[in-house]
Amino acid sequence: MKSYLLFLNIVILSIGRCGGPLISRLYFLHGGQRIWMSSWLKTVGCPIILIPLVIAYFQRHKIDPQIIFITRREFLGAAGLGILAGLIAYFNSWGPAKLPVSTSTLINATQLAFTTLFAVLLVKQKLTAYSAISVALLMAAAAILALRTTNDDLPVGESTMDYMMGFIVSLIGAVLYGLLLPLIEMIYINAKKAITYTTVLEIQMIIAIFATAFSTVGVIINKDFQAIQEEASKFDLGEVKYYLVLVCCAIIWQFTLLGLVGVIYSSSLLSGIISAFLLPITEILAVILFHEKFQIEKGIAIFLAICGFISYFYGENEQSKKEKQKKIDEDQSQPFLLQLE
Repeated sequence: MKSYLLFLNIVILSIGRCGGPLISRLYFLHGGQRIWMSSWLKTVGCPIILIPLVIAYFQRHKIDPQIIFITRREFLGAAGLGILAGLIAYFNSWGPAKLPVSTSTLINATQLAFTTLFAVLLVKQKLTAYSAISVALLMAAAAILALRTTNDDLPVGESTMDYMMGFIVSLIGAVLYGLLLPLIEMIYINAKKAITYTTVLEIQMIIAIFATAFSTVGVIINKDFQAIQEEASKFDLGEVKYYLVLVCCAIIWQFTLLGLVGVIYSSSLLSGIISAFLLPITEILAVILFHEKFQIEKGIAIFLAICGFISYFYGENEQSKKEKQKKIDEDQSQPFLLQLE
């Protein structure tokens, strides 16, 4: 992927990763109660992808009139991942519903650990000592939150049982999310043709459509559509702002999915790193906007998460230097070997 496209996807991902949890929490804080509705909103904005997809098609058509779409195998793989993405969206909706944003965001930081693990197992990503340290630090951050649940951290009117259920379900969502990223990368690796950015957009569109279909079934069974009007009338910020929150939620979360798949085109681990890097920003915004309490345990967890990110970044940088030096040494040895022959 060209550097400017990668940068653009990182910006889009950053907007979604920071804004998504905040707008979802706003929905639940002011009267929203539908978890399936919240998960549905995370993918229903997928028609937005048609804008860059159409532009990409026109640009590619000018270069090569023979437009090649994704294969049947890639379609089926993306469709299966779409179902998984829908399940992840449901699990991750429990975080904003039952936990403060600062807590749910820290749990999501463990996604990098699981992404690293599954990347090693599925796409044979090399795991350095620094990567292992990063995984350990992020897991420690989540463990601190799990073991140090206090009444001060409980949202108003919520029981400890609801809090712990939200924590457990959010952690399961983090595990599945960590699995999803390398699986998407596997589609790229196993493709029978060169993967272009247009192909990335096509795969993202299919994933979003099937994830939305999965969530729609849950919404219909739970009768969330019928409850929208009543929920809007009781929304603390007013009926108009209720619908505005729903629309903004759909758009911002789609930024997350669009940027995510674009960054995975470079590396699934890179997407996990960026998500971990955005953690402190989301934390600060949650404290400022929602006046959430910020206990010492959360501060320690953030510190560990940042240390984990630094460890990973440093390790990747050192590994890159070694590989470049190895390549230089090999290039320099070639003339000598030719002389011997």
